[in-house]
Amino acid sequence: MNPAITVSVTGAAGQIGYALLFRIASGAMFGPDQPVNLRLIEIEPGMKALEGTVMEIEDGAFPLVQHITATSDLNEGFNGSNWALLVGSVPRKAGMERADLLGINGKIFIGQGQAIANNAAADIRTLVVGNPCNTNAFIAKESAKEIPSDRFFAMTRLDENRAKSQLAKKAGVHVSDVTRMTIWGNHSATQYPDFANALIKGKPVEAVINDRPWLENEFISTVQQRGAAIIQARGASSAASAANSVVDTVASLVNPTPEGDWNSVAVCSKGDYGIDEGLIASMPIRTTDGKSWEVVPGLELDEFAEAKKEASVQELREEKVAVSGLLPV
Repeated sequence: MNPAITVSVTGAAGQIGYALLFRIASGAMFGPDQPVNLRLIEIEPGMKALEGTVMEIEDGAFPLVQHITATSDLNEGFNGSNWALLVGSVPRKAGMERADLLGINGKIFIGQGQAIANNAAADIRTLVVGNPCNTNAFIAKESAKEIPSDRFFAMTRLDENRAKSQLAKKAGVHVSDVTRMTIWGNHSATQYPDFANALIKGKPVEAVINDRPWLENEFISTVQQRGAAIIQARGASSAASAANSVVDTVASLVNPTPEGDWNSVAVCSKGDYGIDEGLIASMPIRTTDGKSWEVVPGLELDEFAEAKKEASVQELREEKVAVSGLLPV
């Protein structure tokens, strides 16, 4: 067994948190030989539900779980953390503008970023799941300037998984046959699922799905609107698939990427593909040793793809402006 690592999870008693914790405890995220200490964070009104969640984890008798801390105190919650999974955020409610949501969550992620900087382990890595996740990750990063910017991520793996699923259904193949799927930009209705650079059984998507109108329209809109469609169908958000994508994201970042493939995650841009330096934008990412990552270089974007990517990046620029007044000087 390896030494235990400490994983902090905010919103731990929420729907996504509840679905996620048992996957972490079972070893699905970090592997069957990696013990974990869980630091579970909730707001004060959620502490009673979190108490019940802790009971269930204890009753699962997971061999990998060494210690569980349940708290509403951010300093305690991020103490010694190696991975911070920021799942909790204020959801968008009826009549609420996106700017309102950014303002409310901005204050939350400033506090979390500062607490991570002050308390976490030296090798801390942070994945933001709570929406709007790209800009929430940007806020956390800007509030924790002592931490290298390449340690902050926002989740677009759910979008990647959704895109793979739609292409597989259309092509009549298994989802594992779809590789090199990139989500560009923001985790929002502007995101661009890049079918042109993806492969199905090693062949370009358009060589298998000879239907450009479907790819440019129905495919993209289905991926962009999938979350809303699930809410309409089941009366609740996509908690289980989101939790699964958290597991997928972290597993992809701590293990080498299979040769010839890549995955999507929003990272701090260094100017890659014309994306403004400092923005947290989704791009194709490859890991080598499970400790460092790189943006996959050299992908070609035609005029259609470039316009779609640029529209999503422009939304990120606008969100950055909207929260600029909140950020620490």
